Amino acid sequence: MIYEGKAITVKEIDGGIAQLDFDLQGESVNKFNRLTIEELGAAADALDKQKNLKGLVVTSSKDSFIVGADITEFTDLFAGSEEDLVANNLKANEVFNTIEDLPFPTVTCINGIALGGGFEMCLATDYRVMNSRAKVGLPEVKLGIFPGFGGTVRLSRLIGVDYAVEWISGGTENRADAALKVGAVDAVVEADQLLDAAIGIIHQVNEGKLDNLARREEKKGKIKLNAMESMMAFEISKGFVAGKAGKNYPAPVEAIKVMQKHAGMTRDKAIEVEAKGFARMAKTNTAACLVGLFLNDQALKKKSSAWEKEASDVKLAAVLGAGIMGGGVAYQSALKGTPILMKDIAQEGINLGLKEAKKLLSKRVDKGKMDAGKMADVLNSITPTLNYGDFKNVDLVVEAVVENPKVKDAVLRETEDAVREDTILTSNTSTISINKLAANLKRPENFCGMHFFNPVHMMPLVEVIRGEKTSDRAIATTVAYAKAMGKTPIVVNDCPGFLVNRVLFPYFGGFSGLIRDGADFQKVDKVMEKFGWPMGPAYLLDVVGMDTAKHANEVMAEGFPERMKADFKSAVEVMFENERYGQKNDKGFYKYETDKKGKQKKVVDEESYKLLEPVVQGKKDFDEDEIIARMMIPLCLETVRCLEDGIVEDPADADMGLIFGIGFPPFRGGALRYIDDMGVDTFVELTEKYADLGPLYQPTEKLREMAKNGEKFFG
Repeated sequence: MIYEGKAITVKEIDGGIAQLDFDLQGESVNKFNRLTIEELGAAADALDKQKNLKGLVVTSSKDSFIVGADITEFTDLFAGSEEDLVANNLKANEVFNTIEDLPFPTVTCINGIALGGGFEMCLATDYRVMNSRAKVGLPEVKLGIFPGFGGTVRLSRLIGVDYAVEWISGGTENRADAALKVGAVDAVVEADQLLDAAIGIIHQVNEGKLDNLARREEKKGKIKLNAMESMMAFEISKGFVAGKAGKNYPAPVEAIKVMQKHAGMTRDKAIEVEAKGFARMAKTNTAACLVGLFLNDQALKKKSSAWEKEASDVKLAAVLGAGIMGGGVAYQSALKGTPILMKDIAQEGINLGLKEAKKLLSKRVDKGKMDAGKMADVLNSITPTLNYGDFKNVDLVVEAVVENPKVKDAVLRETEDAVREDTILTSNTSTISINKLAANLKRPENFCGMHFFNPVHMMPLVEVIRGEKTSDRAIATTVAYAKAMGKTPIVVNDCPGFLVNRVLFPYFGGFSGLIRDGADFQKVDKVMEKFGWPMGPAYLLDVVGMDTAKHANEVMAEGFPERMKADFKSAVEVMFENERYGQKNDKGFYKYETDKKGKQKKVVDEESYKLLEPVVQGKKDFDEDEIIARMMIPLCLETVRCLEDGIVEDPADADMGLIFGIGFPPFRGGALRYIDDMGVDTFVELTEKYADLGPLYQPTEKLREMAKNGEKFFG
């Protein structure tokens, strides 16, 4: 044994070839934590001292190769100074450089996922052989940073500037065929052939058939472009990537700038440039928020996994109501492998649901994500029905009928009589109390909410709503089914609007107040989109539908009258009364026309302004900061109240719900992290400036205490 640690072992195998194997003890995957980097350094030093080795193969005993850095260490690491971050990266890079400079040929066997630091490890060796089912990439930009273990240096020299920019600024995970095509790997074989293929390459080097030193010097040298070629390649890339990433996500463009800066440098100087650029990005608030988002997501997944252990199997599901929503639920369930019955009271509804599923499946076929045979299999997993004939075999039902408590009550009671006693009933209600819907059920312990967001196939969140009598088994089974559908479930307690709509409608309330006071809804939209929302509030209301928004607002006003019952006629009511329902009938705040590609596009409609005149108290040009404050304070305060009221378990659940459910800007981390970043005391001071606008703008006593004591929601 040449070296033995808790993450890495090195031993000599046949023919004087050494094998460095990653196998991090106590973990299901390999990752670059502090221990692994320290041991890699010790292993590299031990290898460098060996006299008679003919080569090195790098392997993994896990199913994946190395999934990347240990992101749980980032929070503490990024809290240090830029100088400390640079020093830390340069120290780690010394280890990778030692591997790259070993006095014999080196080959990595990529048996599974190799991402981030894991792929940078692969790049440090002379050659790479890859399992045909593995993936490689440098996804660091998704965390607001870019590669810091030599990735921008080695990849740009190995595969060229254009491909390196695409891989690094896009943060893509790349399949074996794509990696081979651009030269990121040297061979693609099946998993059981990896070691033999790697050893074969080493033999070819030792026989003089391959020149590993020439390959090595190419990676360590300057990028082979003249000044004009270099300027053209990088400047064009920067413009394209900046337009795609947007100003709120600086890392993709900064990665290109760093590659441009070190293009004319050899390895060691180039790595210094990369380390300094990495440190600058690591200290941005965007990186802090995106890392926090990743950690919150991991925490959510752990909670879901814990629930799954208590879940009953869902081998057959059913959806009640076969409209657009029901068709979307049926499509998603069947696509992910759970057969589903789709029931409606009319054939027209069945036809609409099947049409929705076929449309979504056809798009997958058109994009090459599925063949016609697979499409047929998925469609055959959706069984349309007008009666309850097969419902005794159903394990879980999703009720998705019209948002009317009397209709839902009748349908749920009827369904309860048609299913087994252990079947879980769920309602896809967006606002109606789960306790209210459970009141007339015989087995309320088997009932909970399962709130999907529209469009079902695109929106990642599912709210699983616990009523007063809901059992753990009902929650666990619903969480497990949501996960099986490829969704992110968040368990919340019952209240009007649950989490997402309860928080969203104070945001709309802030918008209505701005319009009343003379703001231009187009400017409000532009400011909030610039703030980071995917669409402004007027546009969002058009997408939601004015009828839906009016109904939900009435539910919220009844549930929380002191805050959410307006004492003025809102812009939403005006639009509704004038049958401007938004995209549903091509007119709302905006008009909707069909472009050349057949897609809806919004255009300005002066008629909207005329209709709003009676409820607007004169025109006023609000500045951006005031618009942001008046929109965000109600949303943030209601999120705080949801946490204090126990609707969500912790701040992570609240913030992830808003990001996945309503598109809260990810680079801002969520409503509670947004308050933290501003400072709780500063946020409370800001609310006082607008306190005269009413209870929506007035903080809770507990939040005031947090401000006074210097507390935060996170950390």
